[in-house]
Amino acid sequence: MSGGHEHETNRLREFNEFRQRMNERILEHDNQVVRRFFALDTQTYKDGALDIKTKELLGLVASMVLRCDDCISYHIGQCKSAGVNRDEFFETFSVALVVGGSIVIPHLRRAVDFLDTLESQ
Repeated sequence: MSGGHEHETNRLREFNEFRQRMNERILEHDNQVVRRFFALDTQTYKDGALDIKTKELLGLVASMVLRCDDCISYHIGQCKSAGVNRDEFFETFSVALVVGGSIVIPHLRRAVDFLDTLESQ
């Protein structure tokens, strides 16, 4: 069993490292549109009238409905950091399913797998 856990830990580390490395690589290029979009994304998820936890849950629902696995994984990690518990995740997943329909189910499977990986660490 530890082999599976080690594989999942490696997958999580590789996802985070790749994301960080490529974001840095993208931002090295002097393109103001790209830089401004990245800054806008960062600004959007800061505390405001809605707290960070709520905004990340909204991002998770949108990512699931739009069926972006990288985005789902990212928002699950951010939600976990913001203190989202398993029951809150599953209520959020239910909103995504109702809004997105059955086509969201494969992404829900991968989302729960990713959440399981985070919780096992």
